[in-house]
Amino acid sequence: MRITGAEIVMKVLLENGVDTIFGYPGGTVLHIYDEIYKYSDKIRHVTTSHEQGASHAADGYARATGKTGVVFATSGPGATNLVTGIATAYLDSTPLVAITGNVATPFIGRDSFQEVDICGVTMPVTKHNFMVKDVNKLADTLREAFVIARAGRPGPVLVDIPKDIQIATAEYEMCSTQPSKKGHNNGVKAFETALEIIRQSRKPFIYAGGGVVSSDASKELELFAEMIDAPIGTSMMGISGVSYDNKRYLGMTGMHGKFCSTKAMAESDLIIAVGTRFSDRATGNKVKFVDGKKVLHIDIDPAEIGKNIPVYVALVGDVKEVLQKLIDKLPDMERPEWEKTVEEIKNCPDSHLEMDKSRLNPQSIIETVNKLVPSDTVIATDVGQHQMWVAQYYKFRKPRTLLTSGGLGTMGFGMGAAIGAALGTGKRSVLFTSDGCFHMNMNELATIANNNIPVLIVVMNNNALGMVRQWQTIFFGKRYSNTSLNRNTNYVKLADAFDIKAKRITEMGELEDAVKEALKENRPYLLEAVISPDERVLPMIPPNGTIKDIILK
Repeated sequence: MRITGAEIVMKVLLENGVDTIFGYPGGTVLHIYDEIYKYSDKIRHVTTSHEQGASHAADGYARATGKTGVVFATSGPGATNLVTGIATAYLDSTPLVAITGNVATPFIGRDSFQEVDICGVTMPVTKHNFMVKDVNKLADTLREAFVIARAGRPGPVLVDIPKDIQIATAEYEMCSTQPSKKGHNNGVKAFETALEIIRQSRKPFIYAGGGVVSSDASKELELFAEMIDAPIGTSMMGISGVSYDNKRYLGMTGMHGKFCSTKAMAESDLIIAVGTRFSDRATGNKVKFVDGKKVLHIDIDPAEIGKNIPVYVALVGDVKEVLQKLIDKLPDMERPEWEKTVEEIKNCPDSHLEMDKSRLNPQSIIETVNKLVPSDTVIATDVGQHQMWVAQYYKFRKPRTLLTSGGLGTMGFGMGAAIGAALGTGKRSVLFTSDGCFHMNMNELATIANNNIPVLIVVMNNNALGMVRQWQTIFFGKRYSNTSLNRNTNYVKLADAFDIKAKRITEMGELEDAVKEALKENRPYLLEAVISPDERVLPMIPPNGTIKDIILK
């Protein structure tokens, strides 16, 4: 069957089970968009307000569903507007395929209208990228893009398709492609060493990252912890990989982690790191972080081994498979002294920091939403104080229910992610955001309204760039340079302009009824909650600090 390059694009998307595309049309993708029109009964296209919003929506869709997200954009500014979203996906290992148009091949390199070398631009933030210059190679290139995006450590792949390649024709035959699982031979010695140090450890601590979520390894991790009698802490990306109800789960570790989790990690003699990259925000002072400890690092990406923290032994492979192999070889263990120590740490007063409940506060807002929505509700956040408060106070019980920008820290990520999650799961999603982040991509209210996407947007309005202001308070002598926003945005009127219901609350007594009202109907709703600019995220370990430097008040 001989068809155009534009139709080949749609055929290969169907081969890969794609049912939703996020994007924005433009001149160099008109032929592809003509095929989207013809294939609209098979693949849904969601037109966002901006390409960055489309890339975040595709990212959120992928994180919430476990599928590969797909985003389209035209050349030039359309393509460059994707870059922040692609970089966000890259840092958080999200499978994403970005398809861009470009000027016809004879015009490439001539500074043509809306021409940009998007492959060169995105090279540092993609697993791989392609420019297709032969229509006969288009189908296989697209298939390879999906394989690369999903295989091993997931990530974004970009395919740039010049306009003339979309018009040209080629023979097409359907082909089912699946990512081949890359096996890793860790060797008998490495595996035996791992087993030995687990058996010998008196105080093991399991540190779980985003790899546990992306590999669907929650059950294996919880069973492994039970077998070796070890507590579990997570990185921010690892949150939701372990149910809050699991008695061994202590919470997030690191700069703004739970005191008990960070303290137990500091007192351990063995850190078993599962699918995590040891970010500087998680470790603090790297030398003191591993002092007196052995580190067993389990990760699918060999490049992460020893990159940030020296390891005693590493097991390279899919964490789900590696954990299962360890479970098969290890006996049940009991460590009563370590259990007793961990219980004492959990019951320490410093482990239970509570906000002032006499006034409307972030903890109460988060806990009220948590109480009133189903446990499988996907929660998206932007970046900053509210992000940390959600990590601290929301009780996640199901995998893939927290979508947040961990590696890149992208303000404005949450709105698109919440859109993608709601469309991917077919259920309401919740966005916790702040006045600073909300203004980054509030244009996507149009996308939510036009598609009647059931997103509850909770804007914690402290009229400031809260996290930066907090640092200015602690480290810069309260010199609040450009962090007091003093914006006059009327959120209720703004939402009304998009035909979205909204409410503003300022008192604790209004909170629960307002959330219940927001959840009455399966439609968009914006809830503005006014909080104090002096609310802080605590605990806090200063940069390059340790548990000894922790700030609790």
